[in-house]
Amino acid sequence: MEQVLIIGASGGIGSALARGFETRGAQVDRLSRSGDGFDVTDEMSIAAHLSGRGVYDRVIVATGALEIGGAAPEKTIKRLNAVAMAEQFALNAIGPALVLSHAHALLPRERPSVLAVLSARVGSIGDNRIGGWVSYRAAKAAVNQIVHTAAIELARTHKHAAVVAMHPGTVATSFTEQYLNRHPSVSPSVAAESLIDVMGRLQAGQTGQFFDYSGASVPW
Repeated sequence: MEQVLIIGASGGIGSALARGFETRGAQVDRLSRSGDGFDVTDEMSIAAHLSGRGVYDRVIVATGALEIGGAAPEKTIKRLNAVAMAEQFALNAIGPALVLSHAHALLPRERPSVLAVLSARVGSIGDNRIGGWVSYRAAKAAVNQIVHTAAIELARTHKHAAVVAMHPGTVATSFTEQYLNRHPSVSPSVAAESLIDVMGRLQAGQTGQFFDYSGASVPW
């Protein structure tokens, strides 16, 4: 039976991923702030919840937020707020980095596995053609670099692992509802099924890359 750990399992996409894996017969462990007191911005909380766990075939970091504390994405760099930007980095970049610091203990060494961190296409530097959303973009660009760096290190000891960043598409959740008129969106369940399918096709040689929900490579 496939063993799966979903971090951020109470959110729209996280809960849909958990249900999707269970439907396919996997054993799913869930971690979230609301359900377990798991705080991805607190190093002690992360260590306490991740230490001593068994290894998993799939680990998905589905934490993050577009708005934090009511601060909407900036339309221009002229509206930059240092506190809001720091909070974006704490949740969307530093938190996943702290989880990845435990990845060596969560993944098996002797068989294939996947560790996926949910990112966003707006974190792509190469794909940025309209500007805006400075803090969120920068935090997601940072987490992409963190994933890439962690993948290089993990490949030395976990030769069968694929450690990747993934863009789930524009998912219709409470966090994105006021932005949905700008882009086509999909339900959390559809996004989850697409991500699970892509993860099922990943190979160790693709570690350190950035993929979207269709399995296409996203430019850094």
